Amino acid sequence: MSVLHTPVLAEEAIEWLRIRPEGTYVDATTGTGGHALEIARRLTTGRLVALDRDPQALAVARERLSEYSEKVVFVNAEFSTIGKVAQNMKMPPFDGVLADLGVSSLELDTPERGFSFRWAGPLDMRMNPHTALTADEIVNQWPERELANLLYQKADERNSRRIAKVIVRSRPIRSTEHLATIVAGVHKARGRQELHPATKTFLALRTAVNREEEELEQFLSRTPVTLNLGGRWVTISYHSREDRPVKQAYQRLAREGSFRVLTKKVLRPSDREIAANPRARSAKMRVAERIAPAEPRRVESAS
Repeated sequence: MSVLHTPVLAEEAIEWLRIRPEGTYVDATTGTGGHALEIARRLTTGRLVALDRDPQALAVARERLSEYSEKVVFVNAEFSTIGKVAQNMKMPPFDGVLADLGVSSLELDTPERGFSFRWAGPLDMRMNPHTALTADEIVNQWPERELANLLYQKADERNSRRIAKVIVRSRPIRSTEHLATIVAGVHKARGRQELHPATKTFLALRTAVNREEEELEQFLSRTPVTLNLGGRWVTISYHSREDRPVKQAYQRLAREGSFRVLTKKVLRPSDREIAANPRARSAKMRVAERIAPAEPRRVESAS
């Protein structure tokens, strides 16, 4: 199954997590379980918390890791709630936390989820199908100015105003394929293009629908206190709006003296991995380690 492809930077992530067989770990963005499987394989008496907001992906991961069921606890929740999850489960401080911020293969390769412009699908894009906002509401109901601002602010789309104007004029837009065709018509062909012209538009919509920037901000602020002394924190990002806040959060923690950054330069996939899995091409991995005891945990308030 395509949803079970090799996870991005899997060998590097496992190496830097420095997994102890008796340790306690969190895969904060489990998806279909690629990284989680590699962690679970290395545990004996240890535990893994497999966290994801997408119940469909989590169901695939649960089946994939069925032989390790006694070591893995699956939790359907946003990764921003990592602190609350730890409190509710009365877990000891974690020896490692992994977050792969990319979209799962299940989401990308299922037309009905509406994440991809490669085929016709509904304008959905929700990682958590129980949330209210969809891409359809943004595309077909938001005012032109708000739509243009979204495309520029969330994805640095230089043609944001032109795209927003054409989208509004073309309403109603009923499918991802229709939207991609409209956006592609705005862009002028300039030689060979590595990215589809609709890439940034789809990124902006997905980011807004899933509140990805807000979720990441909360995850970065709440994770440090959950880590044990010597615990490793591995984050894999795919574009600058993800990587920049991760880098800044790690640097801030290092200045405070509670963590040290282990990756002085960002880690990237090898050419061999990119050739085998093109979706890995933009991945960047950063690693930090707790070097000072954490302050007592505070009870998280609902956000």
